[in-house]
Amino acid sequence: MTPHHHPSEATLLAYAAGGLGEGLSLVVACHLAFCADCRSWVAEGEAIGGSLLEELAPAELDRGARERMLALIDKAPSAPTQAAPHRPAADPLVPAPLAAYLGGGIDAIHWRSLAPGLRQFEIVPHDLMGGANLRMLRISPGKKLPRHSHTGTELTLVLSGAYADELGRFSRGDVAETDDDIVHEPVSARDEDCVCLIATEGPLKFRSFIARAFQRFSGF
Repeated sequence: MTPHHHPSEATLLAYAAGGLGEGLSLVVACHLAFCADCRSWVAEGEAIGGSLLEELAPAELDRGARERMLALIDKAPSAPTQAAPHRPAADPLVPAPLAAYLGGGIDAIHWRSLAPGLRQFEIVPHDLMGGANLRMLRISPGKKLPRHSHTGTELTLVLSGAYADELGRFSRGDVAETDDDIVHEPVSARDEDCVCLIATEGPLKFRSFIARAFQRFSGF
């Protein structure tokens, strides 16, 4: 299956340069697990960055830098020998970068109900990300989310199911990249739950009073 919607070229190059925050980087990394074309883009960006680094004039080290490094190596404790940790069976719906955060499959997630047909799992609590957010949503078939715009960039990766909005139809592996210029009203497909991985740089901006009251409760 080949995704039809991808992060922008600017976002892919920023990912290659290490310029994205944790949440946005995770969404891009998971999309790369689905998309060979974007993997090529990132590899090209990394190669360009490596070439630029090679062209930089070497900087002279401070006096004593070598001795300080050797001293740190001598002080470092040796790693104890440990048995390999038990890993749960891989969930085919979960890309490897996300599995490292979840420690299991989608069915093992303890979802928090936000409203009828809408459940959430905060991967990293929003109060630990400086206003950004990294979460998963599970949306029941045919459920419509409130109309909203954004504060900064939002990346949404579909892991299962599908949804549609003013930007098109998004299914497994697709990424929607939106910002404060985009206003949309996503609606999940009617045949199955839509499970998404979502990273935002700031809170959403809802249009209705009821939705804004819901936002205070949900942490969106």
